[in-house]
Amino acid sequence: MNRSVVLRSSDYESVESLPDVWTIVAQRFANITAVYDPHAKPEVKMTYAELYQKIHQFASGLQALGIQAVTDAIPLRVALFADNSPRWLIADQGVMRSGAADVVRGSQADPDELLFILKDSGAIALIVQDLDLLKKLRSGLNDLPIQFVIVLSDQTSADESLKIIPFSQVLELGANHSLQPVDQTRQTLATLMYTSGTGGTPKGVMLSHGNLLSQVTGAAAVVQPQPGEKVLSILPIWHAYERAFEYFIFSNGCTQIYTTIRHVKKDLKDHQPHYMVGVPRLWESIYEGIQKQFREQPANQQKLVNFLLNASHQFVMARRTVMGLNLDRPNPSVLERSAASLRMSALWALHQLGDKLVYQKVRAGTGGNLIFVVSGGGSIAEHLEDFFELVGIEILGGYGLTETSPITNVRRPWRNIRGADGEPLPGTEIQIVDLETRKPLPAGQHGLVLIRGSQVMQGYYNNPTATAKAIDADGWFDSGDLGMVTADNNLIITGRAKDTIVLTNGENIEPQPIEDACLRSPYIDQLMIVGQDQKVLGALIVPNLEALDKWASTQTSNSNVDLNSQPIQDLFRQELTRLVKERPGSRSDDRIGTFRLLSEPFTVENNLLTQTLKIRRNVVMDRYQGMINEMFD
Repeated sequence: MNRSVVLRSSDYESVESLPDVWTIVAQRFANITAVYDPHAKPEVKMTYAELYQKIHQFASGLQALGIQAVTDAIPLRVALFADNSPRWLIADQGVMRSGAADVVRGSQADPDELLFILKDSGAIALIVQDLDLLKKLRSGLNDLPIQFVIVLSDQTSADESLKIIPFSQVLELGANHSLQPVDQTRQTLATLMYTSGTGGTPKGVMLSHGNLLSQVTGAAAVVQPQPGEKVLSILPIWHAYERAFEYFIFSNGCTQIYTTIRHVKKDLKDHQPHYMVGVPRLWESIYEGIQKQFREQPANQQKLVNFLLNASHQFVMARRTVMGLNLDRPNPSVLERSAASLRMSALWALHQLGDKLVYQKVRAGTGGNLIFVVSGGGSIAEHLEDFFELVGIEILGGYGLTETSPITNVRRPWRNIRGADGEPLPGTEIQIVDLETRKPLPAGQHGLVLIRGSQVMQGYYNNPTATAKAIDADGWFDSGDLGMVTADNNLIITGRAKDTIVLTNGENIEPQPIEDACLRSPYIDQLMIVGQDQKVLGALIVPNLEALDKWASTQTSNSNVDLNSQPIQDLFRQELTRLVKERPGSRSDDRIGTFRLLSEPFTVENNLLTQTLKIRRNVVMDRYQGMINEMFD
């Protein structure tokens, strides 16, 4: 690939708005495929020139419908409630190019939440996924200032009391209407992104064009993708994490391919992407699929695979030491490096054999072209970090929040310290302060994470009280996360301040690291630690029934899986005890004294997971409060 055509971050430092980026890429990458949706019927494929034209037409269509730029005021708001598709992108950028700001959320959100967002944001127009969603919202629209509704699915409606326009009609309208120029600056509001509301009423995060452009220019310090390289998109497109990454890869002329949970494993093989972003649960799912294939092999082959995995694990641990990438020992002595180098030499042949017999097949299962994947939206478990490293799939961990557009930190490919959340993006400041006094703490000490930089939001819409609480007079944003910064400037997130469990002995416990350790068990699919104001910790566990079935078949006494049976209870107690004790830095208070096995998994559908597959802790607590009380009685 000719790197001379790659746009540098400096190419975007002079632009004032995100739509300006499309003007550049439409010229530079005109004939490269920008988006490809193989699962649409019919499938959709557009070049950068074609995509830009449709964005231009959609913006013109919106202006013809009455969306106009507002001078010296907050732009008009247009709500966009829809899911991943090229049309979402056209609508998103069309709204911004028209001079408005969009208010985004997925179509699967609770209708009451969507109606709250519409009312709170003051949106005057609504873009929806389809008529099914519109029907769910229809009765609540009568008292709102919605002037018209655009339906991305192109369905038509007989409802004459509301102006309902198919997507294609907006494009036709725009094709016959001249787009009026819009004066936007980096301070102009670009989008409102509402928090999920897991901790209370959703708040509208105000992100400016400058906030979003900070991600385009900042990510270039980590990687410079090549025009035409492929990116597989699976996370909700309206989520800050996926959204920022997409703006970045489009600024570099990449080709985005849309997939779903149902199709992702096949699409990895078929489309052979170079990059992908995901959440820990996605990598866990891929890992579990690989482990399932290992378990299905004959006993002698399983033994060989496990032997090679163990040898390779020792090899990569030694390699980390040699390269100074061991989080626990970032500056090994000459003697330690020498000893690790000898271990690497001794294990190199076995690692190469493992690669030839096993790891190449694993990489082939992911398409074989992955340069790296990015993991965010939560802490990735240590065993996943180790496994993907030893099979040769690079995972770059990162950190950020919706309020920070979202990325503040990410690991670099040339210094990928597993277990850390990476160095700050250029222009980003991270400060660790004491939770009580708010005094700055030195490197290596744990405290509250504060952030300052061009990605920090303008504030919460119509909520000055919450804004003042989140951002102090010096521009420091209170992340609500606990962590530390290492001597070499890597951030390590240890938990959420509001997730901290306080035992009756006064000990503060961060549940996330313990949960990550317990998830190493093949018998545990999902787990949430509980125990606020209790003597010991407890756990709600969703077991891996397939692994349990196989375990039960090896037991001579009983081959049936009964979650309440003593053998299975003993098995889980042993697993929890072992894994918690093996966790580096484990304390006696980390012990899980009681647990319950759940027959229902945590899913998005039952509202126990967010759209980005994070556990809704407060919802789980409410759902199982009776069980939790009984656990500790």
